Amino acid sequence: MHGAGAGQASDFLVAWRNALATQGVQTLAVEFSYMQRMLEEGRRRPPPKVSVLVEELRQWHALLSQTGGEPLWLGGKSMGGRVASMLAAESGSGEEIPGLVLAGYPFHPVGKPDRLRLEHWPGLHCPVLVLQGKRDPFGMQAEVEGYGLTELAPQSLVHWLEDGDHDWAARRLSGATQQGLIEEAAKVTAEFMLGHRLCPDD
Repeated sequence: MHGAGAGQASDFLVAWRNALATQGVQTLAVEFSYMQRMLEEGRRRPPPKVSVLVEELRQWHALLSQTGGEPLWLGGKSMGGRVASMLAAESGSGEEIPGLVLAGYPFHPVGKPDRLRLEHWPGLHCPVLVLQGKRDPFGMQAEVEGYGLTELAPQSLVHWLEDGDHDWAARRLSGATQQGLIEEAAKVTAEFMLGHRLCPDD
């Protein structure tokens, strides 16, 4: 699932899906209806309440799950990752959603570190991979490491991308590049999914 302000055609998400495909991870891009309308009208609009998005994703997940095959992991960028994790937490035992991959999770709004978005994390019982830039203003490394994520969700893993921001872009002096960090994140994702025996093409 995409973030609040950019849909599945954004440069970041296109590069992210391509990198995952190179690692053998199949993806299916889903766009929320508000984003579809925004693109059709050619003007920006805010997303609806997160509960509305969770319900929309629930319907998509139910529809796609009817096709058979391996259970579907959920993933998302920023807001999309938050919505996916909220749906997974509501699923209880995790039997319906076998795993999550969250790219640039919005742990808090920018500039408001006290407004954490972790109240649903104790309800997560599936494997959770968070791919976070160390400079992400929605949750920098120094902040997130104090949240006790392994206590909230023991099966979670946070992989830090060196000098990456919210879109994993890095400063030139760091020696890292956005494309390099995207490829690193894709490799970590494939290994994480394979480690839980649910990686596509396994």
